[in-house]
Amino acid sequence: MRVGDVVTGARRDSGERGRRSWQHAFFYSWLVVATVGPLSDRVTSGEGLLLPLVLIAVMAAWYALWMVWGTELTGRATVVYLTGAGALWLSLLLVDGSFVLLGMMVFAPHCVESRRFGLAVVALGTGGWIWQRWAATGAVSWPEVVIALLIVLGGAATVGYVGSHARISAERKRLLDELQAAQEARAAAQRRAGIAEERQRLARDIHDTLTQGFASTVMLLEAAEETLPVTGPSRRHVAQALRTARESLAESRRVVLALRPTQLDDTALPEALRQLADRLSEETGLPAETTVTGTPAPLVLETQTALLRVAQEALSNVRWHARAHRASLTLSYMDGVVMLDVQDDGIGFDTKEIGTQGER
Repeated sequence: MRVGDVVTGARRDSGERGRRSWQHAFFYSWLVVATVGPLSDRVTSGEGLLLPLVLIAVMAAWYALWMVWGTELTGRATVVYLTGAGALWLSLLLVDGSFVLLGMMVFAPHCVESRRFGLAVVALGTGGWIWQRWAATGAVSWPEVVIALLIVLGGAATVGYVGSHARISAERKRLLDELQAAQEARAAAQRRAGIAEERQRLARDIHDTLTQGFASTVMLLEAAEETLPVTGPSRRHVAQALRTARESLAESRRVVLALRPTQLDDTALPEALRQLADRLSEETGLPAETTVTGTPAPLVLETQTALLRVAQEALSNVRWHARAHRASLTLSYMDGVVMLDVQDDGIGFDTKEIGTQGER
């Protein structure tokens, strides 16, 4: 992970923590503002304080349980929280209609998520205020009806204004996330391109230096071998050197192929595997065949390259170590899986012997 990604993630987490902290401050400050007046009136009038205090404490704890100590509410959890908080608010309204302002504190933070929900909250709050006025005086005057209508209009405008800003912020955040994802994808593509270019450069350098040098060495040793007597230590030493040079030449070519799988530039993976098998047959006389089963499915370049290199390495082992008379490649496409089998009838190795050596 890059440092920039860590910094961006830390800033995003910090901004989210700040938003939630302000939301918690809004809730508890409104809890104090909306309850101090009604509780003071009850103290003055000598009415009971125990029940409203218990309900207010339960509401504060209910919010802390879901919003402070819990995670961000979504789906069913939001419904459960709002149902519980609304029930507590209605219970307080039944105790004292002056607690009507608590409705804003309970529902307002969630009004920005849905205009319908926001308008329903405005209507509910206004209805609660009218009910509180009727419970206090036994009637609702025309000025109070006008005030209620103004509350509805002002609340609806507020819901629309704040909701539009919230949706713009959400859309901006979505676009920024998409932009960051696109930038990360572009950076990853650039890194892959850089790695591929560097591998191409190494392949060219190895081909132009080591491979050409080994090829020249092989030619010179072959020429020297023809001038030496059939028997004698000199010919034996030259033969050993020639064999080492040929192996080194083949190994350098294998490294170049591993670094630069040009077979996949214009050729599909099955055809590239067939070309590997055909080359092995042409160069060694060893019969090698390629079989493809299932329906070929598109694979990412990294997967194709990995499979091709596995086949190259396996066939190189067959060439130099297996003493095989036949080899086969089988590429199998199955549901969501691709499998490559490389088989030969060579001498193999003793797994028990390997285990014994490992224990030593």
